[in-house]
This record gives sequence, C-alpha cells and structure tokens, in this order.
Amino acid sequence: MEGAAAVGIGFGVLILLVALSGLITGALARWLLPGPDPMSWPATIGFGIAGSFLGGIVARVLNLPVSLNFVLAVAGAAGLIWFFRRRKAGP
Repeated sequence: MEGAAAVGIGFGVLILLVALSGLITGALARWLLPGPDPMSWPATIGFGIAGSFLGGIVARVLNLPVSLNFVLAVAGAAGLIWFFRRRKAGP
C-alpha cells in the first residue's frame, strides 16, 4: 500500500510542477507581448505548457543546446498567444 501512495504523491507533485512551469512560461510570454491581454490564469498555464512543448520540439529538431530550451519555451508560448489573440480579433 505504501508504494501506491508514493506513486500517487509523486504524480501529484509532477502535475503541480508542470502547472507551475506553465504558469511561469505563459506569464513571461504574456509580459513580452505588448497590449492588454484579458486571459485567465488557466489559459496562461495552457499556453505556457503548449509553448514549452512546441519549444522542445523545435529544439530537438534543430539539435539546439539544452540551455536554450527555456527561451524557446517562452518564445513558443508568445507565438501561440500572439496567433490566437490575432485570430480572435478578426479583420
């Protein structure tokens, strides 16, 4: 029974760290983009996680050093926020 509880706690900590990382990445991406951005914090976390995923793929494909992963994660999140903000604005 101890093993199952330890796995559950470990998974909970993983989810918390991923959400925190997404929040930090998404918040930095929003801060870099000019203009108002009325977005909820769950959306910020989502864009941060998606940007991290996108930045990781780009880093892997281009064989870039690990030290650039965070920069690419923020750039990916900023690109996604910019794209979806522009898409909502319409012509």
